Amino acid sequence: MDELKYVLLSAIREAGRIIHSNFNGIFRIDHKEGINNLVTEVDQLAEARIIEIIRASFPEHSIIGEESGEYLHESSEYQWVIDPIDGTVNFAHGIPLCCVSIGLLHKGSVTMGAVFNPMMNELFFAEKGKGATLNGQPISVSQKTDFRTAFLVTGFPYKWPENTLEHPVKVFERMVLQGLPIRRLGSAAIDLCWVACGRFDGFWEYNLSAWDVAAGYLIVLEAGGTITDFDGRIGNVFDKQTLATNGHIHHDILSVIRKIEE
Repeated sequence: MDELKYVLLSAIREAGRIIHSNFNGIFRIDHKEGINNLVTEVDQLAEARIIEIIRASFPEHSIIGEESGEYLHESSEYQWVIDPIDGTVNFAHGIPLCCVSIGLLHKGSVTMGAVFNPMMNELFFAEKGKGATLNGQPISVSQKTDFRTAFLVTGFPYKWPENTLEHPVKVFERMVLQGLPIRRLGSAAIDLCWVACGRFDGFWEYNLSAWDVAAGYLIVLEAGGTITDFDGRIGNVFDKQTLATNGHIHHDILSVIRKIEE
């Protein structure tokens, strides 16, 4: 496990260096599915470097990269899930709320994850059963129990869930009408980590991908938080619904979402 951790942290720091050195620079920007779903050449450079570092030590491991796709080895129990820049739109516009996210799954369960924002020099890390840290210091979720004073964060998908085109907006509207302060940072990985360290009390979003949440998923759990889908079921990083909270206000947020669904 020590070697896995070493490779994970080496890869994420190297990708962070690439991102930081190109921040506010000149680079090519392309569009993926949807006009505002961006990818830059820096995303691609960072992901290629991450994969190179992983393969140098673990050539038999499976890899899922947001930009390069899947490299699956059926005989391997390990799977690396990589988002070279979570918050690419922010990065492309010179906003320093973006990060590298790498999660490591063993037999389908996240066992290690790291999220690194090089512009803020914040490295979040968690190993299953060993807690979560920010720059090496232990972190934990908030202890807020009064939902009326909760500080929340959310995001909106580029592609709305099928047959529920208004659903995310209605949930957001209902939260706002209760007078709750809600932020949208533009990076689900950062959102999850900021729940884990107590800056936010809860986060929800629709239609995320595994690379958006794999690392942050474990970091929240190891920081004492709760993650489910919108039916309250414990899920996994491949779910399309993500609700992460400090645990105390989890059912309050679920009740708001369920009222919209009824």
